[in-house]
Amino acid sequence: MSAPDNSTERTPPHVRLLDTQELAHDWTRLSKTRFELQTRDGRTLSTAREVYHLGDGAAVLLYNRAQGTVLLTRQFRLPVWLKDGGDGQLIETCAGLIDPADSPESCARRELEEEMGLRVAHLQPVFQAYMSPGSVSQRLHLFCAEYTPGSAAAQGGLAEEGEDIEVLEMPLQQALDMVYDGRIQDGKTIMLLLHAALTGLEELIQHRTDGKSLGSPLVKTCDLRIVSNQQHTLSAPPPPPTCPPSSCA
Repeated sequence: MSAPDNSTERTPPHVRLLDTQELAHDWTRLSKTRFELQTRDGRTLSTAREVYHLGDGAAVLLYNRAQGTVLLTRQFRLPVWLKDGGDGQLIETCAGLIDPADSPESCARRELEEEMGLRVAHLQPVFQAYMSPGSVSQRLHLFCAEYTPGSAAAQGGLAEEGEDIEVLEMPLQQALDMVYDGRIQDGKTIMLLLHAALTGLEELIQHRTDGKSLGSPLVKTCDLRIVSNQQHTLSAPPPPPTCPPSSCA
């Protein structure tokens, strides 16, 4: 039996566009595209998909190392209210859409001023992510940045854009608890909080001697475990078992 192919590299799929129909074009564009896709085993699939062409965005997790705290926002989200009822409030990291002439970093800085009333000295790029690639074209650029305690406004957002944003400051551990008990359900926020937990606030931003920033280090030797008292702790995995040479495979 041949070994399975675990390679992450694939040849580009053969795609033939058949037609595209624009369904809506208001705040952003919604289209329906019919296409043919040749599969890896040589078959041809003919199908159609609706795509919401939402522009790319930027999101920032703000943290303070000395206090061990993070800054988040809370605001009303109509889809959340339509789906779940309640007050429709969602706790999130600061985020916004990137204007056509903008860069991800300038967008992030603008959103920090509009939503939280603050500026930061340095933005650390962390990673990029498609949040709903089956139907939404948006890719998010995610950052971390350190803030000075007491520098953020209590309220933020632009009234002309229908925003009413509350700024929340809390310990990172509390934010992690809120992820696991369901009080934080926003995808980008969960990703950045878990990244901060795995990396550690002390290591979120590293600087090279030439002034350029290094990416946050990958953590390969620890895992996030939930213990019985609901505290979320980082711990190194146990070492592999040892055995006499004669009995080891």
